Amino acid sequence: MVRQADGGVTVAAKGWAPSGEGRRGMVVAGLAVGVAGVVGLHRAIPNSPGRVGSLVESFLPWSGVVVVLLFVVALVWRSGVGLVALLLPVAVWVQVFGGLLLPGPGSDTGARELVVVQHNVSDENLDPAGTARALVAAGGDLVALEEVVVPALAVYEGVLGGDYPHHVVHGTVGLWSKYPITDERLVDIRPRAFEEGWSRGLRAVVRTPYGEVAAYVAHLPSVRVGAGGLASSPRDESARMLGDAVRGEEVRAVILMGDLNGTIDDRGLGPLTSQLNVAERGFAFSYPATLPLARIDQVLARSATVGHIRTLPATGSDHLPVTARVTLNPPHASGRFAP
Repeated sequence: MVRQADGGVTVAAKGWAPSGEGRRGMVVAGLAVGVAGVVGLHRAIPNSPGRVGSLVESFLPWSGVVVVLLFVVALVWRSGVGLVALLLPVAVWVQVFGGLLLPGPGSDTGARELVVVQHNVSDENLDPAGTARALVAAGGDLVALEEVVVPALAVYEGVLGGDYPHHVVHGTVGLWSKYPITDERLVDIRPRAFEEGWSRGLRAVVRTPYGEVAAYVAHLPSVRVGAGGLASSPRDESARMLGDAVRGEEVRAVILMGDLNGTIDDRGLGPLTSQLNVAERGFAFSYPATLPLARIDQVLARSATVGHIRTLPATGSDHLPVTARVTLNPPHASGRFAP
């Protein structure tokens, strides 16, 4: 019980309750801490049931949009507590993704650099010739394609052949190269439950001016989001098989290009991202082409640095093409994941 000094009004105080403004600020602060936890500790999110962890990781960069929305709410509510609390998720997001926004180093004419182009051209593409011409205009040294189907294959061979005299196709994936291909083979990444004849992986040794490079092209199985969560078991199984193939690769330098149906943050691609370098600059959201939300078209490398990755203009596909600069390590350098 609190009584005023002048003996006037008596006020009962049975505990403290924050004002409406204070409660709103605590809501913003709580959400801010939650977003920071998801971004910084996403590996701790369990992947079952429904592969929730992989689903969250697929869209992790978009947590920045949530932070912006919370910032607007805090301003509208005039919540100082909320604004201060938002410094935490901002710091965590910048630490995790900020490097992707930085400009890449200028081109070094003396660098051991290859330009690669990766594109799922779509088996429903109505303009394969136009798509092929757009890829030629990108000026890559290597071009990797997925969903190459008959009769579009003949079109790609005809248009790309002038600039890329060397190519190999296995199943629905193909590699076109400016430099000679000295060895090539199918890479079996077919999940056990899939029928015979499913072929979406290849490996070719390319004789570049900087030495031999083992180039892999892969198209991992699709994933689906439904009431039960993320259905990615075949994709994950295929990623493990591809990871085993790369781990056993005897050629020192490796470049993997493909539609991996997963982002580099998705733990389902761990068998690959744990042993290969990922792009250092650029988000390059490539799918879907009409409203790109995620980059599932990837360029990864061993004994090499994947510099800036970016998307190219839309083609007749439901994916955007991506291009990246890959700098091969000198023979005496080991690289981050190289043996």
